[in-house]
Amino acid sequence: MTIEIPGSDMIRKLASYIKEYTLYTFLAPFFMVLEVVVEVLMPLMMVRLIDAGIEAGDMDVILEIGLILIILAVLSLIFGALSGVYAAKASAGYAKNLRHAIFYHVQNFSFENIDTFSTPSIVTRLTTDVTNVQNAFQMVIRIAVRSPIMIILSLCMVYMINHTMFYIFLGIVPVLGLGLFLIINKAHPIFVRIFQEYDNLNRVVQENLRGIRVVKSYVREEYEEEKFERVSTEIFHASSAAEKLLAFLGPLMQFCIYACILLISWFAAHMIVAETMTTGELVSMFTYAMQILMGLMMFSMVFVMITMSRASAKRITEILDEESRIKNPKNPVYHVKNGDIEFSHVRFSYTGNDTECCLYDINITIRSGETIGILGGTGSSKTTLVQLIPRLYDVTSGSVKVGGVDVREYDLTTLRSAVSMVLQKNVLFSGTIRDNICWGGKDATDEEVAHVCALAQADGFIREFPGGYETNIEQGGTNLSGGQKQRLCIARALLKKPQILILDDSTSSVDTKTDALLQKALYEEMPKTTKLIISQRISSIERADRIIVMDRGMISALGTHEELLKISPVYQEVYQSQVQRGIQQIETELTGGNE
Repeated sequence: MTIEIPGSDMIRKLASYIKEYTLYTFLAPFFMVLEVVVEVLMPLMMVRLIDAGIEAGDMDVILEIGLILIILAVLSLIFGALSGVYAAKASAGYAKNLRHAIFYHVQNFSFENIDTFSTPSIVTRLTTDVTNVQNAFQMVIRIAVRSPIMIILSLCMVYMINHTMFYIFLGIVPVLGLGLFLIINKAHPIFVRIFQEYDNLNRVVQENLRGIRVVKSYVREEYEEEKFERVSTEIFHASSAAEKLLAFLGPLMQFCIYACILLISWFAAHMIVAETMTTGELVSMFTYAMQILMGLMMFSMVFVMITMSRASAKRITEILDEESRIKNPKNPVYHVKNGDIEFSHVRFSYTGNDTECCLYDINITIRSGETIGILGGTGSSKTTLVQLIPRLYDVTSGSVKVGGVDVREYDLTTLRSAVSMVLQKNVLFSGTIRDNICWGGKDATDEEVAHVCALAQADGFIREFPGGYETNIEQGGTNLSGGQKQRLCIARALLKKPQILILDDSTSSVDTKTDALLQKALYEEMPKTTKLIISQRISSIERADRIIVMDRGMISALGTHEELLKISPVYQEVYQSQVQRGIQQIETELTGGNE
């Protein structure tokens, strides 16, 4: 029968990331053991120094033992320093590997996986939780090795010197051990709660910093401060509760130390009078008592750190154990033939429950090079529809084919390299404008970058910046307008030279003239690329070969601009409202804004 240690799978999984730092991991405890052996021998030498040297007045013995003690002290210093250096290298390297593993694992997550974990939670696991595990790992390979060996060897020495004193220590150790177990057992659930609250704290801080302009414009600083105060107070109360429990460790240790010293003093006094114990042996007993009790105290610190890190380790393994919902097939297809797209009886649910679908029985065939407009009200699942093409999500039932092949049969990199998608939320990264555009092609020349920017109607405003294409973009693109960010994202997508281009409401912040120029450039420069354009502006899609009208997760109408004006009430309503709004705007401009 095999005995399974609770959490052994988690320990094995985390230990696998020690990798190239395995040698340091073994050297740290090895030198720590040598240091402990040397430290345990020193009180034994003191017995002889006092009894055979000082009390006997033998100077030769004093010099001999004194020299040995100096050598032992130097060796202890060297072994301790080496152990500390190797432990620091091992723990820092282990933390590096662990962070890399988490980060790279998250890169493979599907959107569904990312929806499972919140962004603040992932950040906390990469930072606070990894640091806790790193500290625990360093303490385990040093203190967790030092303490038990120190206790065992010191007890052996005490037993060799005097049996009676040995039983005093033997009685104190279980008392301290039971106290440690009870305190740690109560503190662990509190630490679990603390790290969950850290997730909430990170969420509040991130939201506030990202939306600081909105907060200030709506004068909601007080509300945000209350949110932060609420979460911060929760962490304070939970931390205080844990610290109150751990505070009992100090008094418990003091009680055991003083009880041990009093008992040693009481029995040693009688033994010295009875001449069954020497002065040197008594001094060594006090030294061994401090070594044993200090070993127990350090062991308690290890338990505290392990208790904190246990919760962190569990949260880390939750990320590492999370399997991507979207994986490469066993024998993937590595070539996308063309930009043909076919939706066949597609149903999709974010929960995976077929009764809670947001797309219902979608059937449409799109020819390679065709331009398709997609229009619909908020919540009509327009974005969900196009996200199935690069397999950001998998269909609940039915199939999506690209180039005549089911997207689930493609190599993910191959499929996504053939599809460029400009999302509703424009994401730019810290770096230069050129760096951001080159996400679409890292080896692109300056001419290629300038060309796609010209197509996206971005070249003009880029050259107006003092740094041109080398202008630095602040975090989140805060030094750019919404329209400028959208055009840079479109340029980045065009640089991929995709077979399928998806623009998800990506010109909403661009004026109608610029939008018209952009649409014209796409039609003329990318005739073989299949283009899907989601827009609330009919002017952005009226030139499309066909337009899909979405309503409540279904295709309510399909046809050209002229056909939809005749057959689709939804399209007619949107068109009339936009035409009327355009007429009012022209009248306002002609009258100079006056009645």
